[in-house]
Amino acid sequence: MKQIIILLLSIISICAPVKTWAQTEKTSAQTSAQTEDATAILNRVDDNINSNTSVTKSNMIIYGRRNSRTVTSIGYAQGKNQSFSEYLAPEREKGTKMLKLENNLWIYSPSTDRTIQLSGHMLKQSLMGSDLSYEDMMENRKLTEMYNSHVIGTDTIDGRETWILQLEAKVEDVSYHSRKVWVDTQRYVPLREELYAKSGQLLKKTELKDIKRIDGRWYPTKMNYKDMLKDGKGTDFIVLEIEFNTPIPPYIFTKASLKK
Repeated sequence: MKQIIILLLSIISICAPVKTWAQTEKTSAQTSAQTEDATAILNRVDDNINSNTSVTKSNMIIYGRRNSRTVTSIGYAQGKNQSFSEYLAPEREKGTKMLKLENNLWIYSPSTDRTIQLSGHMLKQSLMGSDLSYEDMMENRKLTEMYNSHVIGTDTIDGRETWILQLEAKVEDVSYHSRKVWVDTQRYVPLREELYAKSGQLLKKTELKDIKRIDGRWYPTKMNYKDMLKDGKGTDFIVLEIEFNTPIPPYIFTKASLKK
């Protein structure tokens, strides 16, 4: 789709008449306004999704070729640099813990009573066989901090009007070079997202549903993540409970909490 849009724009530019100086200035102003609108939309999205702190209890349903399994966890997050997760079920994963501090990620396994640190290419590995990677979990920055954006069209998803935003990386250390995001025009929450490599290859697709009003913000409580390089139905992430801006004890975000 991206290539088709670029081709159409090229044809239009070839066939268009020569513009006067005034027309060029007007077009430039319109382009600038469109860029500002896209940034304003993303700021509203960030306000909905991000908070100072959050505590989330969730189910992650991992669909395999023959069956599925559900992993229940509780997660704590503070700002964009600190998060802690503990897996509650099933018994096989119970007690597994993960701690993120800045760009570092540690995992504690109760079966071996060992803590290991993941870095580099290891972060691209699948999280417990799901369509999510450890790298996906590490990315907590605001979209406006990572991407330049502009509106490329509109669409309707499940009866909701959406803007389609094209996002291009403006920093080097991002997991995905570009994104295409469908944002609800009234609730300012993403309903669909496509994640692309620098080559333009579609890597992952996300569908966000069951949007609920929680603590004065719109928030998706069911998300399906699909690794486009794998077969299958993807991975469902379902929010069971969530609290925003609630106090979290400081010890949660320490390495000592991994074995506590």
